[in-house]
Amino acid sequence: MILQSVKMAWKAVLSNKMRSFLTMLGIIIGVMSLVVLVSLAGGTTDSVNNQIASMGSNLLTVSIQDDKGNPMKLDDVEALTENDEIAKAAPVAASSVTAYSTYSEETANIYGTTGSYAEIQGLELYSGRFLKKTDIENHTNVVVINAGLAIQVMGRMSVVGESISLDGVDYQIIGVLKADENDSTTTENYEAYIPYTSLVRLASDVSSEVTSFCVSATSEDSLEEAENVVTQTMMQRFSQDEDAFTVMNQSTVMETMASVNQTLQLMLGGIAGISLLVGGIGIMNIMLVSVTERTREIGIRKAIGANRSAIMLQFLIEAMMLSLMGCFLGIVLSWTILQVISAINSADIIYTMSGGVVGIAIAFSVLIGIVFGLYPANKAAKKKPVDALRFAG
Repeated sequence: MILQSVKMAWKAVLSNKMRSFLTMLGIIIGVMSLVVLVSLAGGTTDSVNNQIASMGSNLLTVSIQDDKGNPMKLDDVEALTENDEIAKAAPVAASSVTAYSTYSEETANIYGTTGSYAEIQGLELYSGRFLKKTDIENHTNVVVINAGLAIQVMGRMSVVGESISLDGVDYQIIGVLKADENDSTTTENYEAYIPYTSLVRLASDVSSEVTSFCVSATSEDSLEEAENVVTQTMMQRFSQDEDAFTVMNQSTVMETMASVNQTLQLMLGGIAGISLLVGGIGIMNIMLVSVTERTREIGIRKAIGANRSAIMLQFLIEAMMLSLMGCFLGIVLSWTILQVISAINSADIIYTMSGGVVGIAIAFSVLIGIVFGLYPANKAAKKKPVDALRFAG
């Protein structure tokens, strides 16, 4: 009986192709909204999490808002490493400069720091070396540039020993960082690292007073102890004013991002779910029209022996068939859209369909087919054979 009902439902769907397609359109749009929106949110958040994780899970970043007349100096930052829980500490200040060579020029982000910064942030060298203590002490005009700046301004990667002009001041290139996914001319990710003391001379908006520095714990297990040490040190320095500084824990940032991601996916999923409900209402509306149009067919089937359950099953299967076909087309179109977005986006983020999201879309489509198909199917099954045969349309 089920096989016969499926055949009849398939025949009914094909007999009105345009109407069937328009009926499925609501489900197609709903599934596309659900899969695409949730996948975009998930892909973007995963990319951000990966970038955060690449900096290490034992990283602390400290920002000073009010030094209370007792500003941090380079030696104060270095002194933090005397604690057993802290492996490395490095000040960091940022500015913007014009990087120039005879090949080209670009606006670049320049960071003043010390040699420990590379180890804390996990920076990898393509060639050359990073900053040393003597560079900081002697205010040496040396620079480490990233791959994007090397290629765009110098024209190639092998430029160690050559000079580059930063806001009109010549700096000797002592190192080039390895390329990563952000080093492309489309993202304009041009970065340079010079001694902190040299940046104080180069940039008018940077002073010898440290307002930001980063710290790495000796291990992931000692991160909490390292955070407590840094917090206590800052509290003692800044008159027990917790608002004078901020200590950002990398693990806390990742946990916050995970929470934001879950909330965002639930919100987008809810919006897409509304589209699916609208599509379900469309299916119920068309099925009610179909029941009315096929009243005589129902009467004939009942007259030759079809029972109520057989009639109900036929129309219920037809509603589910419309819903599932719309779901399948929506999934195929979602996959296509995600592939196109992944190919053209400038951030090199790969968006993929989650099996869980696809499963939810299919389950929700089945549920919609059943819920919004039950009433028309039940209405068809309750018709009396005599009344159905007399129906003139």
